[in-house]
Amino acid sequence: MNKTVTILLASLLTVMVGCAGYEPLVSMRGTEVSAADKAPDQKPYSERSPGAGSPALISRTFTEQPPLIPHAVEKYEPITLKANDCLDCHISDEFKGRKMPKMGDSHFSKIRKETDGSPSVETSRWQCIGCHVPQVDAPALVENRFIGNIK
Repeated sequence: MNKTVTILLASLLTVMVGCAGYEPLVSMRGTEVSAADKAPDQKPYSERSPGAGSPALISRTFTEQPPLIPHAVEKYEPITLKANDCLDCHISDEFKGRKMPKMGDSHFSKIRKETDGSPSVETSRWQCIGCHVPQVDAPALVENRFIGNIK
């Protein structure tokens, strides 16, 4: 019985000492742990319209990186099962006499053809903005020391 009481008292004393030395958690960002994160200010995507002032292509930083979109895309969304306005310009390398980056050959089906006999866009490549993303002219939210491998 004495052994049980001693263990119980030692446990109680340990809990009391532990609670007395408790300090509240402080996050690395300097606010309460339970406080909601403040969202960064919203930055607009590039205001350039496609072809206006010939926006320069954004250089890639790693092998197999999908090209980035150097123009606004809001008026070309949503991409639906029936309509993809990106194809109006990027299905070929020329649109209304202007040079445009052509959709890669890997994006076309090797089996399916359009009614006019031209290659059909592969269904897995239909949602362009799943891989190709418009860019915001804004500083990085966190420190980044990434150095690409393309020179």
